[in-house]
Amino acid sequence: MSLQNWKNSGSYYSYKNYKIFYREEGVEVPLILVHGFPTSSWDWNKIWDALIKKYRVYAIDMLGYGFSSKPTDFKYTIASQVDLWETFLKEKGITSFHILAHDYGDTVVQEMLARSKENPEYDFKIESVCFLNGGMFPETNFPTLTQRMLLTPFGTILKHFMGRNTLAKNFKKIFGQDTQASEQEIDDFWETIDYNSGKNVIPKLIKYLKERDTYKIRWREAIQYTDVPKRLIDGGMDPISGKHMAEFYKEIVPNADVVILDTIGHYPQTEAPEEVLYHYEEFRKQL
Repeated sequence: MSLQNWKNSGSYYSYKNYKIFYREEGVEVPLILVHGFPTSSWDWNKIWDALIKKYRVYAIDMLGYGFSSKPTDFKYTIASQVDLWETFLKEKGITSFHILAHDYGDTVVQEMLARSKENPEYDFKIESVCFLNGGMFPETNFPTLTQRMLLTPFGTILKHFMGRNTLAKNFKKIFGQDTQASEQEIDDFWETIDYNSGKNVIPKLIKYLKERDTYKIRWREAIQYTDVPKRLIDGGMDPISGKHMAEFYKEIVPNADVVILDTIGHYPQTEAPEEVLYHYEEFRKQL
């Protein structure tokens, strides 16, 4: 499916007077897909058709991402993105679901798990979680130079110099050596980022990296001390959250279920979609 067809096949709902893009398709058991930074729900396009044959799949472009609204006066936080998801799920009448998440989305899910852990009356039942590469633990997260610069006061200036080539250079470093993004994929990724003046909110979005430090104990314990079945599928070649993060996950998460894809980088669902699907289905069959 082309990016344009992906957009045309989606819908919008209103959240605090903002337009939120989403896609919904498939059968039976709800599965929500939570995308990463700085991209969008389009990240899931290579595994979408396979997933909708078995699950009722929901994916949204979180606020500030993809084809959703990108207000410059909004205070972007992980909690605000969870609020957005909760509103969406309530509108759809979904109270029980499985999750597949990546990157920034992992941290969004950590906040969901924390809320569930802390509140016995939580409105939602998380049936299972499968994480892909993400900086869930600040101790093992190594942001790119561009990401670190965006966190500084220079971020508001740097955003003006960001473009498709900046993204290509950064993605070249974080994808596996033999699974590099194609020129078309880079074009598509950049289109979702740049859509609706997206560069203007990137310095605001990336402040989630500071939140990971602020809430690191709460969000770590949300993974460690929960009965929700979990699996981590990790691209081991990823310099941001690759094998080093997976090994740390094994150390601190009781009975850790971890699959390392040795030659894959930061975007397993793009670089090795068949492997991700295989290991995800294997996980679900165990439940």
